[in-house]
This record gives sequence, structure tokens and C-alpha cells, in this order.
Amino acid sequence: MQLELRHLHTVCLIAESGSLGAAARRLGISQPALSAQLRRIERVTGGDLFVRGRLGVEPTSLGQFVLAKARRVLHEMDALGAEARAIAGHIPLRLGCILLVLIDGLLARTDLALSGRELTVDLEDSVTALVRMLGAGRYDVIVYGECNDHEVPLPAGVLARTLVPREPFCIRMAAGHPLADRAALDLADLAGEQWMTLVEDDDGGPEALVEACAKAGFTPSLRYRITDRIMQYDLIAAGRAISLSQPTAPAVPGTVMRPLTGEPVVGRIRLAWNRSAVSALQAELLYRAAAAAYLANVDNNPFHRAWWDAHPEVHPALA
Repeated sequence: MQLELRHLHTVCLIAESGSLGAAARRLGISQPALSAQLRRIERVTGGDLFVRGRLGVEPTSLGQFVLAKARRVLHEMDALGAEARAIAGHIPLRLGCILLVLIDGLLARTDLALSGRELTVDLEDSVTALVRMLGAGRYDVIVYGECNDHEVPLPAGVLARTLVPREPFCIRMAAGHPLADRAALDLADLAGEQWMTLVEDDDGGPEALVEACAKAGFTPSLRYRITDRIMQYDLIAAGRAISLSQPTAPAVPGTVMRPLTGEPVVGRIRLAWNRSAVSALQAELLYRAAAAAYLANVDNNPFHRAWWDAHPEVHPALA
């Protein structure tokens, strides 16, 4: 057997995962199958690459040497693929995303950021599916969100950058709601409401809402799960539901946006890309386009502008 790129990927993934079990889950194979593959790789390299212990695996001195070489080779191959695609130019860049407020503005700005390179865009309801398709090569770059402490595992060969590390979710409710005249809302005061369930059910949002409501002393009634924005807004304006919302969401007739005291649910926005498909320059341009799209919406709600100005630590890194 000769070493191939897939073998180098496997060795690096084992080191990053810290255990054969975790690496096997990320590869989508059984642990015995991964162990057998590692033994074949070790026969080629001439010795054990990892020391197996009760808490996982650690690279041996030989393993550290192989890992250093493997990472260098994989980096060069990724750079080769990304730079070749950039030079070719005619290959569309495939973007996958979830329904975030900044997406409309991002699409308008990518034409400028990518110097006319064709872009295809797909909208997904599942962050897990989005990440899986990025790892499988269906997407070149994705934009997605996470809530509270939830972190979505990323596949090998993927780089990620956080655009906004924290934004406090707020509430959209009917303009005629009895609490609509308040400057801010206590979550406990919303105990009897019908809630619009978040569209993405695997970004940590539903769990974050239920946990926050439990701390406030109630269980939310999650009645509606609707992907169409217009229908959501109509139901809210009619007083039939309230919803969590990004603080950058636009004004909608018949509804108002109000912040929650104590920031019980917060979001995080990230950009991830395949190293073999997106060059470092393209990734930087996409990051800047996404940052500009986000900043263009900060003034949609005065309370978020005030919060944003008071928290410079969460601003995108554009220096």
C-alpha cells in the first residue's frame, strides 16, 4: 500500500478529534474499520503514530513528524485547488446558507467582492445538512448561525471564521400587543404566549429558547413552524403568535421589535469554506462582504444600534 491524500486526511482527523471513536463518527465509518485503516497506514510509515490511552490518543514522536508533513501536503493541495479554481474563473462559487437577515445584502455585495464570478445560492433549513453538504463538496462556502453555547462540528478540510460572535435575540410581536409599548421585555411576562417555532431546529435555537423559558418559570407553547416570512409576519401582526428574531430584522407593518432584558438567547454568525475550493483572498472578500451586509442592518432597530455601539468587542474584524 502507498500513502494517499485520504490517508493523510485520516491521520490529521484522528489527531484533531483526540480519539478513534470521535474520528470515526466524523468520517462516517465504524471504529473497528478506522482502527484497521490506521494499522495499514502505520505499516507504511514504519511504526505507531498514536499512543492509545484511557482518555483517547496522543501522537508519538513519529506521529508528530508524519502529522507535520501531512498538514503541509494537505495545505498545499488545498491551495492548489482553490487557486486553480480562482484563475479558471468560469466555475461558479456555490454558497449555502440559512435564513439570516444579512443574506439579501450579502448576495448584492458578492457581485462586487468576487469581480463578476458566477455565484449559485441555496437556502437550507438545517444547519447540520448545510455543514454536511459543505464537507461533501456540494457547497464551497456557507453562512450559518448558532445559538448560545451550541457549536456545529465542522468536517475536515474546512476553515471557519466568526463574523459576529454575539447578538442578543429580541421579540417580534403585534403592534397592538398589550406589552408593545414597553422599551424592553422580561421573558417571564411572555409565559402565556403562542410562539413561532424557529425554522432552524439544529442550531441550538429551540433548546436555547426552552432553557431560557424554563429559567423564567414556564414552558413555551411552540405552535407554528412556518418557513415563509410573509406568512410569519401576517400571523404575528394578527396577534396570533410572537417570535424570537435577530435584532437586525427589518420593520414590518403591524409588528414591533423589542429587546429582552438579560439577553437570555444570543446568536452567533459564522462563515465556513472548503480550503480546496475557496482561496484565502476569496474568503477574506466574502467575509468583508458579509460584514458590510450585517452592518447595513444595524440601524433597522434603534435599540440594537445602541447595544451595538456599546459592544465594540463583537464588531467584525475589518482592520
